Amino acid sequence: MKHKSEIAHRYRDLKEETFKAVTMITFAQYLQKCSYEGLSKLVKDVVELAQKCDANEDAADCGKSLPAIFLGKICQLETLRESYGNMADCCSKEDPERNECFLTFKVQQPDFVQPYQRPAADVICKEYQDNRVSLLGHFIYTVARRNPFLYAPTILGLAADYEHALQTCCQDSNIDTCLDTKAAAIKEKAKKVSMKHEYACGTLKKFGARTFQAIKLGHLSQKYPNAPHSEVVKVVHELKDVYKECCDGDMLECMDDRAQLIEYVCSKQDVFSSKIKHCCEKPVVERSQCIVEADYDDKPENLPSLVEKYIHDKEVCKRYEAGHDEFMSEFLYEYARRHPEFSNQLVLRVAKGYEALLEKCCKTDNPAECYGKAEEELNKHIKETQDLVKTNCELLSTKGEGEFLKALLIRYTKKMPQVSTDTLLDMGKKMTGIGTKCCQMPEEKRMACSEGYLNMVIQDMCRKQETSPINDNVSHCCRQSYASRRPCFTALGVDTKYVPSVFDPNMFNFDEKLCSAPAAERELGQMKLLINLIKRKPQMTEEQINTIASGFSDMVNKCCKQSDIDTCFGEEGANLIVQSRTTLEIGV
Repeated sequence: MKHKSEIAHRYRDLKEETFKAVTMITFAQYLQKCSYEGLSKLVKDVVELAQKCDANEDAADCGKSLPAIFLGKICQLETLRESYGNMADCCSKEDPERNECFLTFKVQQPDFVQPYQRPAADVICKEYQDNRVSLLGHFIYTVARRNPFLYAPTILGLAADYEHALQTCCQDSNIDTCLDTKAAAIKEKAKKVSMKHEYACGTLKKFGARTFQAIKLGHLSQKYPNAPHSEVVKVVHELKDVYKECCDGDMLECMDDRAQLIEYVCSKQDVFSSKIKHCCEKPVVERSQCIVEADYDDKPENLPSLVEKYIHDKEVCKRYEAGHDEFMSEFLYEYARRHPEFSNQLVLRVAKGYEALLEKCCKTDNPAECYGKAEEELNKHIKETQDLVKTNCELLSTKGEGEFLKALLIRYTKKMPQVSTDTLLDMGKKMTGIGTKCCQMPEEKRMACSEGYLNMVIQDMCRKQETSPINDNVSHCCRQSYASRRPCFTALGVDTKYVPSVFDPNMFNFDEKLCSAPAAERELGQMKLLINLIKRKPQMTEEQINTIASGFSDMVNKCCKQSDIDTCFGEEGANLIVQSRTTLEIGV
């Protein structure tokens, strides 16, 4: 519904305290270098305009859109170019291009913003008692400018967590320890949610509204398996609009519309889920994150098999052609609600595979016979994902993190030897972290956890490779659909087009640090050595790697016992390089 004055409408909905807080968040996320005091002046101006428009919607500037009001204020700043350089050029553009331009200048966790420093224990409780609004205001300001992609409802939720921590810890005998523990948990939550928000916005931008809605439909059908299709679809449509507002930085709309959507879900708890009652009893700012984190509802018992309706039925093509989108939406909903143990991406691959099969079969003379093999076809997707999770979790539990990381580095250096050693190491560590986190979970949650987080790593890599391409294979996988990217990367082989740079013995630098450095540093050095070795010849076999690794261990064991360690490494290292080149058949 279009309102005569958008700012007056949001002010009435959110009430003054929340409106002020969300206005501060909006400015802090655009103007990350500005002081709290500087932004407070801008907040005051916007609040005064909202109050004026609340009293008279026909007053000057009341008909403007919220982005126009906020960006207008930013563009009026005299020091904008001096403080932000080229960002000032955005002001010459028309909306919505002006806003899109500003969004590209947001910096996640920038170096120029220090993490939130809370006042000392003896000061903070008195500060909270005497100046609650200012204390929480500074917290909100710091979190927002450090996390410019974090949605306003979440930041207010974190502020509520912080306030609860203060209320609890100020009664505690050891305020410092109590607050440190709770603050660490809040910080970890902020980091995790911010990463998910940035990923969601990236997905919406890269793959568009249709794919985004399919992702959400699959996820919510798994989470609310008792809710009827029509209700899940209604929430998905609303959610897509809310995400668009949040991702565009329109935090007042994002806050208000998300609150209204949560209000709707809570008003129909009996329809959606038995697991959200405790969330709906919380204050508005704490509800949405609670509902996001709530467990999946128990799926209905005795759901009939989908085989009859979608495979054995002779009229499938008639229904598919009569309303393609509606038919696929229902299939996705029905399939997802039956499989909460599958990752969201696998559910989408199954739906996409089924859709492709119908596209092909409905054009044949005997469609029913053609799509009668659907189960067999779709099971291939399931088996591939299940096997991958099983193999990786077994490798991790039997060999441990070090060997698991090593296996990943070998695998990915071969796929993309052009990537820098540090980046490959960073990627390997992230993937090992995902394995450690997800493989500890119950079996039915492992796949969703591992593929969900892996997709984030892949999306980050694909975003970076848009500006600095890695190789043709990686570009090909990054162009795949949302659900097909991960299997594409898993299936990638050695990059056969890669031409190694000229052999440089300095890459293999052996010195006494291999004996004296702390264990973690020695381990890191060995991992880098392994990557550099594979970059010399990505086609090298496991046997060749083991031969060279064994030679390296022998050399370290021998030289670390000598009195003149460096001389030993000089001689033995030269021998190892010669032997390695012979093993790999690299010309001298």
